Amino acid sequence: MLPVAIVFTVDQQRSRRDQDRVPITLDRLSWLDPAPTLAFERTAGDEFQGVLEAPDQAVDLLLVLVREGWWSIGVGLGDIDTPLPTSTRAGRGPAYLRARDAVERAKRAPAGLALHGPQPELAEEAEALLSLLALLIGRRSPAGWQAVDLVSAGSTLSEAADTLQVSRQAVSQRLISAGWDAERLARDPAVRLLARADSEERA
Repeated sequence: MLPVAIVFTVDQQRSRRDQDRVPITLDRLSWLDPAPTLAFERTAGDEFQGVLEAPDQAVDLLLVLVREGWWSIGVGLGDIDTPLPTSTRAGRGPAYLRARDAVERAKRAPAGLALHGPQPELAEEAEALLSLLALLIGRRSPAGWQAVDLVSAGSTLSEAADTLQVSRQAVSQRLISAGWDAERLARDPAVRLLARADSEERA
């Protein structure tokens, strides 16, 4: 039994009016480190699926997908059947069923994501916090992303200002408008909630 099983089921929004976004996203996810428990792969149509173990990696991935803006994201927590198959598509277990339920709800959710776990109240709390984070970064401007990307990669405000050819104060204002401090404050609690929401089934 895995200590934490986090199943992502992700479906492309407005796929009939847009190009197929699955291949380029799967190519990006192929470089995940550590590698997923079960690799991300297309399951059917414009949907893909994969399994992670680490809650912090799951939060990072969820926010990456939100940033792309193309996806309805369902996250299912709990047990998955072992021995593990070689293909994600062959996976079975409660976490897979919950991810399926979650992605259907995500299609109607304001933030485009939903979470289903063995502890309903904790799953609801985790979903609420992750949704707020998703709405925050989903509304971030391109200028805000430029500043956030530089600072999150380790640049100082002065270095970011030099790169962007703006003043240090302008970078600081971009970070404020982008909600960078709020994102950093909320990320670790979101990780802890995600881990706790998975815990009851493993007690």
